[in-house]
Amino acid sequence: MAQIKWKTKAEIEEEKQKSEISNLKTQLNETDYKIVKCSEYQLAGLELPYDIQLLHNERQSLRDRINELELLS
Repeated sequence: MAQIKWKTKAEIEEEKQKSEISNLKTQLNETDYKIVKCSEYQLAGLELPYDIQLLHNERQSLRDRINELELLS
């Protein structure tokens, strides 16, 4: 007969943190192409296709949240 293993609140919280970190890293990875595209446009002397300051701020917010969650783990 199989036994049910109940998770503690700490285990549940840790799983939530890991899940959020994973989601945030996915969001960060999904914007990598925008950074590459901006670099290419800048090197070609063209107007950037994205607001680089806004893009940087959004990505930095994701990194900051990832770092915050990783410190809690």
